[in-house]
Amino acid sequence: MSLPIVALVGRPNVGKSTIFNRIINSRVAIVEDKAGVTRDRIYARAEWMGHEFILIDTGGITLDSGEIEEQIKAQAEIAIDEADVIVMLGDVTQHMTNMDETIAKMLYRTKKPIILAVNKADNPEQRTDIYDFYSLGLGDPIPVSGSHGTGMGDLLDAIVGEFGDKANQHEDDSIRFSVIGRPNVGKSSLVNAILGEQRVIVSNIEGTTRDAIDTTFTNDGQKYTIVDTAGIRRRGKVYEKTEKYSVLRAISAIEESDITLLVLDASTGIREQDKHVAGYAHDAGRGVIIVVNKWDLPKKDSTSMKDFENTIRQEFQYLDYAPIVFVSAKTGQRVPDILKLVKEVHGNQTRRIKSSVLNDLLLEATRITPTPLVNGKRLRIYYMTQVAVTPPTFVVFVNDPELLHFSYQRFLINQLRQNFDFVGTPIKILARKRK
Repeated sequence: MSLPIVALVGRPNVGKSTIFNRIINSRVAIVEDKAGVTRDRIYARAEWMGHEFILIDTGGITLDSGEIEEQIKAQAEIAIDEADVIVMLGDVTQHMTNMDETIAKMLYRTKKPIILAVNKADNPEQRTDIYDFYSLGLGDPIPVSGSHGTGMGDLLDAIVGEFGDKANQHEDDSIRFSVIGRPNVGKSSLVNAILGEQRVIVSNIEGTTRDAIDTTFTNDGQKYTIVDTAGIRRRGKVYEKTEKYSVLRAISAIEESDITLLVLDASTGIREQDKHVAGYAHDAGRGVIIVVNKWDLPKKDSTSMKDFENTIRQEFQYLDYAPIVFVSAKTGQRVPDILKLVKEVHGNQTRRIKSSVLNDLLLEATRITPTPLVNGKRLRIYYMTQVAVTPPTFVVFVNDPELLHFSYQRFLINQLRQNFDFVGTPIKILARKRK
């Protein structure tokens, strides 16, 4: 199920980053009383009253023509283009400006739900100064204070009220997997090779794919839905030349998927963008399969595959659970292995282990490696149980959750992998104090 996307837009220094941090309850965006601090889009998952969504903070939109200003505007336009709901922010202390009117006209043309919020309404007197914003024609302005948190409930109620059917979508019964990676690694060619037909336009020009394409098909009696990661929808040099502009589309595809295929280019090797995108799949708890495409291009010897695999393991240490497959979408080499891995990883994601079996494992694990002493106090683990799947999530009940150090948590995860073969899926262990 795809999460709704909400974009915060407005002119510089109206407090978008403060509102962003307030909604996600974290200081992710840099906040400074200076225009132009936020340049790139920043995005995070947010939740209100049981509704999850992706929130995007954008840089302030101006009419200046400098290179940085143009890139900020481009970033904001991409966010607007991707968003299901747009929140335009004004500043009550500066009243409505000509730039507010220009942005409102730009947003009005999108035909998308637009919520007008007026920030820095920190006291009752300021909240009565919002009325000139009615002339923007975007409906009733909502007075808010990002600094103090007042009015945020009203704003969030308005946001989730615009989600409509998108908030109530239901999962289908297919295994959904997305194809992610930086531009020009052969994602569309790989989709075509998996499907066995030309369903997606293929070109060697970066950014050819401009809309997400979901295709459902059946293989050996199993139904799958493949989500081809879209590139950047709008045209223009500034969109084409910067690889990071594709990240939001990759995140959307990840959110719609059970499993992600991280596609690398064997001919160019690993780049920072590969690791940046892969991190989102891992953090989202999705299954991950690393697909090295274009394996037909490099010159190889008897150790080439092992050497490349070692490089991957070094560069993607947090994905040590992800299987690696070397393929060529052009020749079809090992492409059939991908669906076999997808099915295997999905089975691992949804596997449930009986508590009695888990506690036998726990007893043996603590015998092999006793629990650590922390400041003279020993961690005691009483029992373990599985509480969720996709990803498999386990709770250990202990005497003090703070004593469960990351290293011992990692040890327990490795024991689970060795005994139950959770290939391709992350595992989460949570500590709870036994009552």
